[in-house]
Amino acid sequence: MTATRETLPDLAAMAAYGARIAAALRAGDVIALEGGLGAGKTTLARAILAALGHQGEVPSPTFTIIETYAAPPLRLPVVHADFYRLEDPCELAEIGLDDYREGAVLIAEWPGNAGDFAHEPGCLSVTLEPAGQNGEGGRIAIARGGADWVGRLP
Repeated sequence: MTATRETLPDLAAMAAYGARIAAALRAGDVIALEGGLGAGKTTLARAILAALGHQGEVPSPTFTIIETYAAPPLRLPVVHADFYRLEDPCELAEIGLDDYREGAVLIAEWPGNAGDFAHEPGCLSVTLEPAGQNGEGGRIAIARGGADWVGRLP
């Protein structure tokens, strides 16, 4: 699995990073966003959605668990999921995640609570960590891509 590491000093850098991810996306891909509370997972998800053509609000799906975005107007349909509140990956069947994913990109926050997606060839795992003292230097993004991401890593 290939990995890249990039420092994102501010929101503009996060938006540009999200745009690079969006440009490389294909139907069926998974963007697994990892990091602690406040790491910037939802901010990066918003940047990806904006780069795909979404205009307007992107609510955090913490309470709804899943938010969907259609194509058009987006270049690809997107399922934005926040699995923070899942207690067991078995709950995914109740939610119907597989039905939502058909032909869409999945942006997954807290993917470990859903059993993880790293085994999928189309999974790009992005871990966001604070850069500098107390995150004052922005974020560090560490991206690891599955087999389908060879040559597409941001």
